Amino acid sequence: MDNSKIKRYTVTAALPYTNGPVHIGHLAGVYLPADTYVRYLRSNKRDVKFVCGSDENGVPITLKAKKEGVTPQVIVDKYHKIIGDSFRELGISFDIYHRTSSLMHHQTASDFFETLYNKGVFTEEVTEQYYDEKAQTFLADRYITGTCPKCGNENAYGDQCENCGSTLNATDLINPKSTLSGEPPVRKETKNWFLPLDKYEDRLRTYIDGHKEWKPNVFGQCQSWLNAGLQPRAMTRDLDWGIKVPVKGADGKVLYVWFDAPIGYISATKALFEYARLDVWNPMAEEYYINQNEMEKGNWEEYWKDEETKLVHFIGKDNIVFHCIIFPAMLMAHGGYILAENVPANEFLNLEGQKISTSKNWAVWLNEYLIEFKDKQDVLRYVLTATAPETKDNDFTWKDFQARNNNELVAVLGNFVNRVVVLTHKYFGGKVPMCMGITPEDQLVIDELAAYPAKVSASLENYRFREALTEVMNVARLGNKYLADTEPWKVIKTDEDRVRTILNISLQICATLEILIEPFLPFTADKLMKMLNYGGHLWESAGKINLLHRGHQLNEPVLLFEKIEDEEVQAQIDKLNQSKVDNIAASAVVNPAKENIDFDQFSAVDIRVATIIAAEKVEKTKKLLKLTLDTGIDQRTVVSGIAEYYKPEEIVGQQVSLIVNLAPREIKGIVSQGMILMSENSEGKLAFVAPVAKHNNGSVIR
Repeated sequence: MDNSKIKRYTVTAALPYTNGPVHIGHLAGVYLPADTYVRYLRSNKRDVKFVCGSDENGVPITLKAKKEGVTPQVIVDKYHKIIGDSFRELGISFDIYHRTSSLMHHQTASDFFETLYNKGVFTEEVTEQYYDEKAQTFLADRYITGTCPKCGNENAYGDQCENCGSTLNATDLINPKSTLSGEPPVRKETKNWFLPLDKYEDRLRTYIDGHKEWKPNVFGQCQSWLNAGLQPRAMTRDLDWGIKVPVKGADGKVLYVWFDAPIGYISATKALFEYARLDVWNPMAEEYYINQNEMEKGNWEEYWKDEETKLVHFIGKDNIVFHCIIFPAMLMAHGGYILAENVPANEFLNLEGQKISTSKNWAVWLNEYLIEFKDKQDVLRYVLTATAPETKDNDFTWKDFQARNNNELVAVLGNFVNRVVVLTHKYFGGKVPMCMGITPEDQLVIDELAAYPAKVSASLENYRFREALTEVMNVARLGNKYLADTEPWKVIKTDEDRVRTILNISLQICATLEILIEPFLPFTADKLMKMLNYGGHLWESAGKINLLHRGHQLNEPVLLFEKIEDEEVQAQIDKLNQSKVDNIAASAVVNPAKENIDFDQFSAVDIRVATIIAAEKVEKTKKLLKLTLDTGIDQRTVVSGIAEYYKPEEIVGQQVSLIVNLAPREIKGIVSQGMILMSENSEGKLAFVAPVAKHNNGSVIR
């Protein structure tokens, strides 16, 4: 979209599930880049609405409620407040933080579904869905786990594999089991309403092909889906928690969470304007976090239906298909809505070399961080932006957190500002001195300073936040070098007028820094603004050398940042290590035996000794190895999820136990003919189950 034609922006951030607090992975992937972008737009006087809210209708909420022995409403109320308060304290500047349990959202989502229903968009299909006979209920996608057919992950959900990011149907899973009872589910007929994505494939392809500027991970995943051919997808589920399907014959059914969740962006925008129009504040006391200063009388439809509005979705990579395929298809089917101009999805952030796991408490929770590192919101914002997983998965470590704070924020940005303000107070009573004449050395600095705002803008406009932050820090580095080169603390003894010029220019650099850092470090920008006793400048002022006039009185200097000591970081590392200990202790409990089987069932399983004669990694996977085995009967291929524990070259010649009569199954385009038996210890590590002494290939294991 031509920027000159943009009148307004609608920026959305993925709705977090209210089954727990948010962690640093969520922040780095979605909320910090979104907030930085919005703050930048506001600094440029752009008309922007920034909307988000709690996703309260997903199956994870019901699972959490069942685990804690409370109602889903108790869970969503608890975590909606925790998440909303944490966002606000971190400075995430939503215009509204809504919730999908609200009446406004229920009505908006129901109306949307009815519109599509009345237009004949949906197809009614009776299909076989998984049913838990023990729990006597149909199982929603997240109530089912099993082995991913794409990557071999044994803990994939019925709608998605969080290991490889593939979107699945529950019936795709290998060896599925119910999370309610632990039993294998059975298939049972049920009726649901399907969105025929295949009918929108051509329009979606035209839409996606028109956005080759999108990140490669986003564009590539969309192309992969389209090239595989789209299939109808159910937009309703057999559940008792969520938005009731508003048509006859739909008793016991609710809207699919990925149908109603993106509509939450629309209902949040409607709520923002509706409450402003009614001239009321917070009409449902515990249900909304709204920035009152942003409440305006106007038309919400301008932000969703006007072609001169730019819509941007900030999401994680696991939500790409829902925002780039399913939601656009819904909007196309409805008619009248604009589609996203960009969907800048980030990759995943790991923690201390391991994947963040909420179930194992391997995470840095935002609400806990805000208590343990009081008044250090911007340190977290800085580190997560500097290490953001924009193009590939990245890693957060506490040692790096400490180093970036001490060596960059304290030693570069904080040091420069502090020296300039302290020297101004020492030599000129805290008043901005007059610029007495520009030397060629000064002019080089002035010219370089003037170029930085455009550099930062270019990076932000293209969603390169790490690059933008680096350029902002380069302004501070420019200032530090200028001070080091000119040495005003020495020159003051012989040439006071020269020092006046040096400090004047240095203070102008400080004023530009206040503008440029605000989208990234809003609390630091406020501190700097108060210290300079002047600020809140718009982006267009950045880079100029007349922001602080001669004689302007500065306030007393304060430190922008403080060093983080080893003990503080070690406490966090110890906390994570304790999570490991707790997980090992919890998993040390031996699982109970499965139900008895008769001898005939056991004897039907043909287990043989086999030798691995070749092994190689499966492309584009982390866990899979392609093995060639000599079974004594034949040579065959088996795909096994052991790449994290064994290198291919180390296992050639290894004898293993192999189920040779397991039905073949295609995994990542490879036909796998069997399954190797492995043992798993309390830490989740796998080991071969193999004969102690060497046996002939094909020997029967009884």
